[in-house]
Amino acid sequence: MPDRSILGPADVGDEVLLDLVAAQHGRRPRALVDVDAREVDYDLDAITTGGRYRVRGEAEHDDGTRAFSFFVKVVHEWSRSPHFAAVPEEAREWAARSVPWRTEPLAYRSDLATRLPAGLGMPRAFHVADLDDTSAVVWLEDLATLPVRWDVPRYRTAAHLLGRLAASRDVAPLAGLGGLDWTVATYLQGRVRMQVVPMVRDPATWRHPLIAAAFPVDLQERLLAAVDRLDELGAELCALPTLTGHGDACPNNLLAVVGRDDIVLIDFGFWNPLPVGFDLGQLLVGDVQIGRRRAPELGGLAALDDHLVAAYVDGLRDEGVDLPADLVRRAHALQLFVFTGMSAFPWEHLGAPVTDELLTLAGDRAALTTYSLDLLEATEPG
Repeated sequence: MPDRSILGPADVGDEVLLDLVAAQHGRRPRALVDVDAREVDYDLDAITTGGRYRVRGEAEHDDGTRAFSFFVKVVHEWSRSPHFAAVPEEAREWAARSVPWRTEPLAYRSDLATRLPAGLGMPRAFHVADLDDTSAVVWLEDLATLPVRWDVPRYRTAAHLLGRLAASRDVAPLAGLGGLDWTVATYLQGRVRMQVVPMVRDPATWRHPLIAAAFPVDLQERLLAAVDRLDELGAELCALPTLTGHGDACPNNLLAVVGRDDIVLIDFGFWNPLPVGFDLGQLLVGDVQIGRRRAPELGGLAALDDHLVAAYVDGLRDEGVDLPADLVRRAHALQLFVFTGMSAFPWEHLGAPVTDELLTLAGDRAALTTYSLDLLEATEPG
């Protein structure tokens, strides 16, 4: 029996749903038929996502019935996630504020879609509403995605478009649309100092069999030496030019969609003014982090990164921002280390039995840390 009760407070009344279908079909239907809501399976945790649903049905028009479908996403404050229970009591107030959740609904309420550079798009939003003080819902077009191969040309195209996005004068007025009290400095003072550094410096971390097998002693020494310079590196990163950033530009959030030639951006939770080159980090390593791509593929991290930086700089210049490539590469090196390389251990698997699959993942995470340190050293000023 068709039912959409699973949506709970994220549902809309029938009259509103008729309006949403009218916006999708270009005309208002006479009635709705067999409307059903189902939860969408997703294999990656997102601590600010309260649910993902697909709402489908048929609408009766004068000339017959037409199918409709919406993708419904609930976002909420991190404190409402089951994972928040693991946060120590003394850090909970800070933790709840440290992860943005309001930015995504604000992005869909804005005219950002009309400002994006040609070649980038975003889903159409049909309805955005606050559910309460710490949650909201967005009803989006239900995109049919294509299983594309992320080869070097596609990575280059994405990097070029992210460079254009960063430098776009049209997009710039919306760079801070979330009004976040979040900067690289607050990230360093918060998660890095309170969570990452203590774990990296804890000898027990390095004794764990999964980490001990993948992160050799010389890598441990290099990482700890770089962590000792964190104040210096953080200050350098914070002093760099700030442009617009998606904040999580991994391939998983850059979709190929049936019937569209553009790359479709999703998941705007970390959209913010960010140091130049920020989006290169997740573009380079996002799929490696989740085990979707091996570190040695596409010529290895260093070879792929050369393509990405060059394409990103070209994108900046196409929008009239002529920053030196060496500066962008240094900015990328600092960001990659601070946000990824320093914390690349497979933390989420340390309680699981050590398997060949996890050893492979840990080895790729170690390669990621190694490359971030190599890049940091190769771009050292002077």
